[in-house]
Amino acid sequence: MNKHLWSFAFSALALVACGKKEDAPAAVVVPTPAASAPAAVSSAEEKVLNIYNWPDYIAKDMVANFEKETGIKVNYQTFENNEALHAKLVAGNTGYDIVVPGAVFAKPQIDGGLLLKLDKAKIGNYGNLDSAIMGKLGTIDPGNGYLVPWAWSFTTVGINKGKVAKALGATPMPENAWELVFNPVYTAKLKSCGIAYLDSPTEVIPPAMHYLGKNAYSNDPADHKAAGEMLAKVRPHIRMFSSTMIDDLAGGKACVALAWAGDINIARGRAIENKSGNDVEALLPSTGGLIFFDTLAIPKDAKHPDNAHAFINYFLRPEVSASLSNELSYATANKASLAQVKAEIVQDKAVFPDTANLQKMVSPASFSNEARESMSNAFTSFKKGK
Repeated sequence: MNKHLWSFAFSALALVACGKKEDAPAAVVVPTPAASAPAAVSSAEEKVLNIYNWPDYIAKDMVANFEKETGIKVNYQTFENNEALHAKLVAGNTGYDIVVPGAVFAKPQIDGGLLLKLDKAKIGNYGNLDSAIMGKLGTIDPGNGYLVPWAWSFTTVGINKGKVAKALGATPMPENAWELVFNPVYTAKLKSCGIAYLDSPTEVIPPAMHYLGKNAYSNDPADHKAAGEMLAKVRPHIRMFSSTMIDDLAGGKACVALAWAGDINIARGRAIENKSGNDVEALLPSTGGLIFFDTLAIPKDAKHPDNAHAFINYFLRPEVSASLSNELSYATANKASLAQVKAEIVQDKAVFPDTANLQKMVSPASFSNEARESMSNAFTSFKKGK
């Protein structure tokens, strides 16, 4: 996941965490990076760490460097959506020591006793996290007892500029980017070059409700139904429900996507690297994107919790957190790392939106179990074209 700002409104960061938008703190100057605490490792545990993360969501040398420093062997696996991770946690006996839930799913996982409370005495670099973000995250995780921010970004619309311009022809780009994936006037034209949606109820129904002017995180089944009815009008124009969005955009399988800005940014870089000629861009909708916040957590049944704490402590080093933003174009919540994030990344509004755009964006909130079931039903009907 997207998943802050240095001379321009650090206050914007206050909006990335969970809960309602509230008064933001004043802008501050980027501090000098703090000294890093070592990745202390318990000798009592087997030197193994099992991590379960999203695809394409880690700096390339992070695991190798951690293994070299600590002697801990990391087994790294990936999941495609929050629903898959949540199902594993509910079933129990996951076999994982670190998981990366989205904030939308984290509260029921905490309330359900699925996560282990953090031992902050084992996380010497915990103080590098921005207090404004942690305060907002406290609406999901009171006292910040269970979650550590991994990265953040926002759900939005990504395009291949050249292909979209050709498909639209004389029709101008809409003022609101959401029109490109939700308005049949545009989707009927864009189906020729390929429209892709994320393959997850909780990633599609909320922006659809937002487009309709409803609460994006409504628990009301009537709102989910309304979103499904609106989506049914564009269903004939959707080419794919993608779990490989980065490659689909970078390779030109889709010219328009309902996707995560962070992944769209990765696709842009991959298209340039591959010299594909696909000019990929993450758009900033006039009515705002939907911010998401991904977090590190330790499952209740983790067999190597000390090793998990060691990895979290390692990740919170300024240079390590900065590497995630520098390589993947996802925003960091590590205040001490900001000075080490590349200037071009900091200045990219698709990575770190400016204050004006952040003020329009929707902060995440939790869904009830009944709401997730209701959205799943609406999404399934939408996919089937019923």
